[in-house]
Amino acid sequence: MPSAATLESFIARVESNAHVEAIEEFYTEDASMQENNEPPRVGRDKLVANEARALSLAASVTSQCVRPVFVNGDHVVIRWIFEFTGHDGSKRRIEELAYQRWEGERIREEKFFYDPKQFVPVQP
Repeated sequence: MPSAATLESFIARVESNAHVEAIEEFYTEDASMQENNEPPRVGRDKLVANEARALSLAASVTSQCVRPVFVNGDHVVIRWIFEFTGHDGSKRRIEELAYQRWEGERIREEKFFYDPKQFVPVQP
C-alpha cells in the first residue's frame, strides 16, 4: 500500500507533466499498463518508451488530478484530465480513470478507462 506522501509525490510528478519520470520513479520493473481492454504493455522500459513516443506526438500537455483519489489497501483510483496541444495547434481533452495496484511504494499494475472518441482532435 502506498503511503499518503508517496501517492501525493506521484500525483505531483504527473501534474508537473514529468510523465516519463513518474514511470521511472514510481513503477515496478515488471509493471504493466493497459488501455481499456487492449492487451497490457509489460515492463517499465516498454512503458517509458511508449510514454515518450506518445508525448512526442504533442507540442504540449497539461495534466490534472481530479480529487478525491480513492485508496483501498493496495488499490488506487485516480481521475485524470489531460489536455494535449498538437504540433498543428489542434486540441484534445482526455478524461480517464486510472485503476492501479501498488506493491508497497510502487505501481505494479495500471488499467486506464476512457472513451477513445476523446482522441479526435479539435482544430483551432
